Amino acid sequence: MMNWRKPIIYGLLYLSRNKIHRYLKEIKKVEKLSKGEIKEYQETKLKKLLLHAYKNIPYYNKILNEASVIENGEVNLDNFQKIPILSRELLTKEFDNLKSKDLKNRKWFLNHSGGSTGKPVAFIQDKEYWDSNVANKIYYAFLNGKNIGEKEVKLWGSDKDILQGTIGFRAKIQNFLYNRIFLNSFNMEEDKIKSYIQILNKEKPKLLWGYVNSLEILSDYINTENLKVYSPKVIFSAAGTLTNDVRDKIKKAFNTKVVNIYGTREIGDVAFEIEENRGLMVMDYSHKLEVEKNGRILITTLNNYSMPLIRYDIGDISSGFDSKIDYRFSVLKNVIGRKTSIFKTKNGKNIPPEYFIHMVGVAFNTGFIKKFQVIQKKFDEVLIKIVLGDKKDIKQLRNIENSIKKVMGANCKVKFEFVNEIKSTKNGKYFYTVSEIK
Repeated sequence: MMNWRKPIIYGLLYLSRNKIHRYLKEIKKVEKLSKGEIKEYQETKLKKLLLHAYKNIPYYNKILNEASVIENGEVNLDNFQKIPILSRELLTKEFDNLKSKDLKNRKWFLNHSGGSTGKPVAFIQDKEYWDSNVANKIYYAFLNGKNIGEKEVKLWGSDKDILQGTIGFRAKIQNFLYNRIFLNSFNMEEDKIKSYIQILNKEKPKLLWGYVNSLEILSDYINTENLKVYSPKVIFSAAGTLTNDVRDKIKKAFNTKVVNIYGTREIGDVAFEIEENRGLMVMDYSHKLEVEKNGRILITTLNNYSMPLIRYDIGDISSGFDSKIDYRFSVLKNVIGRKTSIFKTKNGKNIPPEYFIHMVGVAFNTGFIKKFQVIQKKFDEVLIKIVLGDKKDIKQLRNIENSIKKVMGANCKVKFEFVNEIKSTKNGKYFYTVSEIK
């Protein structure tokens, strides 16, 4: 069947002066370079970003000078690793000093992350960053056999769909144009799961894209009920750690290729699998990744000039890079993320952890929540531990309580406990959702 959407999408992007098309051309240009040339290309972009940061961002003007990264107006990358690591705490503390002075000339927006370490954070991104990130998504979908405009299903989170019952007119138009069907991963009740399976069987998407925990819930149901489900060409698993046992569940349910996508709200999509369990190819043109000896991953965003994140500690660890895999882009061996628990109700309903992370850390967090952990004590009791960053926002606490009752049931008791610290486990892992239901 002819893919009539592709030329229309590209035409609209060009006429609207959208830069997604330009970034796709950049990726295709870079992928033809040798590994050495790609490194040089990345270093050129990095130098440009560092000069901008030095001239326009108060925090980096001081830091880059002290680290001798900028000397006599020139960038010395030999001292790049002397730049202090940017933590979530530092990003929050230095927020105003991390804004670019030319912000008014950029199409910027404020974004938030629930925090994979349970530490919510606010940051600024811009249209350049956004277009680059969309281009990355289109590119790695293409490498996995799905072209722009071909049918895809996204099992993704939407607080608006839960709380307001709609995803909005603009989103509906975009979904139609991109031939994308949106399924709400925050609502994984049995009747919804059945309807999702019907949609997959009817629409026969080339790509199924979802939160790893939501894909697991869906796959468990398919496997338990021994159902037959249409097999997309590929399934993308995102927003969590894709372990081998979860991958096996999804493969058993859908009988197709399942690949891992690595990214977060702060830094966008960074790396992805082309082949299962063969490392994650890094988008070197848009990000610079470092892996320290202790495994800590540090990320520098190369296309966000409104608030560059330089040597940002994302909170994940890796075994390092794999030089044996024959991709021109660098390859990360793995990503070891934080652990989550799927919550359950007494009637067997499964609630993906991303729902709680989003509601507590993003949707209703006005900045008063510095760190949190959501614990299911009983089927009808949820405890939320909170480290305050500002005085309590009673209105938003009530909104959090109501949003949890929406999915856990009206009789669910939601308790808040305000603490000075939320400790990691003995092996250093942090659990930002914990279910004590056996």
